[in-house]
Amino acid sequence: MTSTVFTGIAELVTNDVTLEGADHSKHLGLLSDAAIVVQDGLIAWVGPASQAPPADQRREVGGNAVIPGFVDSHSHLVFAGDRSQEFEARMTGIRYDGGGIATTVNATRAASDDELYPLVAARVAEMRAQGTTTVEIKSGYGLNVEDEARSLRIAAEFTSETTFLGAHVVPPEFAESRSEYVDLVTGEMLAACAPHARWIDVFCEPHSAHAFTEDEARVVLSAGRDAGLGLRVHGNQLGHGPGVRLAVEMSAASVDHCTFLTDEDVEQLAAASETTVATLLPGVEFSTRSPYPDARRLLDAGVSIALATDCNPGTCNSSSIPFVLALAVREMGLTPAEALLAATVGSAKSLRRNDIGVIRAGSRADLAVLDAPSYLHLFYRAGVPLARALEPGGRHGR
Repeated sequence: MTSTVFTGIAELVTNDVTLEGADHSKHLGLLSDAAIVVQDGLIAWVGPASQAPPADQRREVGGNAVIPGFVDSHSHLVFAGDRSQEFEARMTGIRYDGGGIATTVNATRAASDDELYPLVAARVAEMRAQGTTTVEIKSGYGLNVEDEARSLRIAAEFTSETTFLGAHVVPPEFAESRSEYVDLVTGEMLAACAPHARWIDVFCEPHSAHAFTEDEARVVLSAGRDAGLGLRVHGNQLGHGPGVRLAVEMSAASVDHCTFLTDEDVEQLAAASETTVATLLPGVEFSTRSPYPDARRLLDAGVSIALATDCNPGTCNSSSIPFVLALAVREMGLTPAEALLAATVGSAKSLRRNDIGVIRAGSRADLAVLDAPSYLHLFYRAGVPLARALEPGGRHGR
């Protein structure tokens, strides 16, 4: 096995609050003038450069900062087509209600595997070029047995964090027979998709005629759990609703969006902070002119939070975690350190992973380097492409 020592690290964000000699004042485990030894895709050693053990190879990062690679725990990358006109309409005041998903479903169903695969590959590469080393990818633009299964097969070429989202919306052909579609999702479709998925998700949203009610969502999640899949929930995006309550009740790993929350919702999330993460997706609020979630309120209440892009063709066609970080600090009340933690450790927790989002011996060597001396420049120089995945980082962020 070949080992590589990375040196010339002006500032290292480890997120390891147990690391001896690190600055733990912001819970980032900061080290100055640091080095990292990587062997066989794993972190073998972390510490001051002056104490670095010998390695087979040496790589300089030129006095830049190194951080854990971003963990994007919510994305929809398997799609074809374009919805830029829908974005333009929302900028003039048209409210989002989930109806545009059908446009992407039609385009995705019409695309061949040979067309879809390079589209996903390009989006994953775009994410890595901005510092993302792990990405969760959902299905949800097939909405029939064949296209949901192939979406997950394609997604699994790029990540182990694949999510079956057959319950994204009710497709038009089942508009008058919703129960039949729920039966399909929990029956034949689930059987075809479960071998290619780690998670199951559902869009539980009473404010959209296209999404699923609490009772329907519970049936979907229960079937997924029985099939051995972990649970995730799209909830409380368009208005107050049952998504958070359902996610906590069923011990889902994450409830995503959380734009509209009651005091009771916040209390439930705080009580379930060890099992259920609130994943916030501020790129969606930016792209839909919706109010931003109050991340400060959640953190102060003791809720575990994550940040992700929700990269998708309709409500946030952005693959940029740095953009999400800037929004979280500017619009949601987080400090730069809190936002960075949410997009690394927090998102890893939402995937129930402890081998990513942190730089310590034994964790995956999923690293990002910044063209800057400190992580603060991610926020100080918002919009500038500073972050990129630092190889070796694991193929496609697996």
